[in-house]
Amino acid sequence: MVRTLAITDRFHDLNSVLEGMVSNPCPCSDGIFSCHRTEAIFRFAINAYCRVGRLDDALVAFGNMRKLIDGKPSVILYNIMINGFVRYAKHDKALTFYDKMVKDRVTPDVYTFNTLISSYCRNSQFGSALELFKEMKVKGCNPNVVSFNTLIRGFFRGKKFKEGIEMAYEMLDLGFQFSDVTCEILFVGLCRENRALEASNLYVDILRKDAIPDGYDCLHIVQGLCLERKMNKALEFVGELLEKGKILNPVICTTLIDSLLNLGKVEDAFVLMERMLKLGVVPDSVTYNCVLREMCGLGRTTDANRLRLLASSKSLDPDGMTYNILVSGFSREGRKEEGEDIVEKMLDDGYIPDLATYNRLVSGLSNQNKSVKSKQVSEGMLKTLR
Repeated sequence: MVRTLAITDRFHDLNSVLEGMVSNPCPCSDGIFSCHRTEAIFRFAINAYCRVGRLDDALVAFGNMRKLIDGKPSVILYNIMINGFVRYAKHDKALTFYDKMVKDRVTPDVYTFNTLISSYCRNSQFGSALELFKEMKVKGCNPNVVSFNTLIRGFFRGKKFKEGIEMAYEMLDLGFQFSDVTCEILFVGLCRENRALEASNLYVDILRKDAIPDGYDCLHIVQGLCLERKMNKALEFVGELLEKGKILNPVICTTLIDSLLNLGKVEDAFVLMERMLKLGVVPDSVTYNCVLREMCGLGRTTDANRLRLLASSKSLDPDGMTYNILVSGFSREGRKEEGEDIVEKMLDDGYIPDLATYNRLVSGLSNQNKSVKSKQVSEGMLKTLR
């Protein structure tokens, strides 16, 4: 009955049932010991009260339960009450209940401490949070990753970045590994405050300690460095990650490449993309074609074509846009033979242009006397168009 009433939020009826249990104890309580199921029943009800913020009802139920059970309530019940007070911003009542817990000689566990530390941090009482953290160790309760994450998040919310970073290093010194949540708190938190440079330095240092979780995405750091126009640092950062064999999301590299192109750093974008491809990090076709276009615009179509060959070996096949960019580039540079080779490849791969495109390609490649090879290519294209 208690479970059903609690789940369906019929709290008036739930109160009546609990009062009936107090006035009419279970028949199995007639002996020396109380009913062993009493605490579990009240625990479900108290948890339901705390879930919806009926904290006064939860306190009454807790008091009635204590009268019915043998010995002390379990630490779980105290934690439910403390968490309820913290969830509804009753910080002082949470501390009062914690004091009551200590007086009742119920040993707090790591969940108790983590909840109270979080409450202290939410109320900007960072000194008290640290004191409780130390008290936790004194009482023989070992902190866990959540304990550290809670403190670090609290420091960052209070703009105390130095203290938060120091806590992160203490976490490592005690033998704990960073979780994805720890990384989010540290690196995303710094980037949101326009401290991407600090975030990148911290990330590299933690990476050298082999404490970065596998698969953690550092996209926020690269985006932050690009937004702050620290392109040299962004290149250095991504380069070190690639050098250390860190598996990068292609979006990270393409984000950096796009920013480099926007700032006119075409050579840096080209070198980075070439390095990406050699390591098997395949970019999207749009970014890839943008790099080719910019290289051709600088009169370096041969290098762009070399990048095409490298990309093809890494399963990034050229599309119609790729071929058109290269043909136009070779045409502007007067490299008829290389352009004709690209047109032949374009035909072989099934990229057949319309008549207007065909005329533009032929005109660009045949401004002077056509070579024999150029005539052969043109005849092949005309047959195909027919």
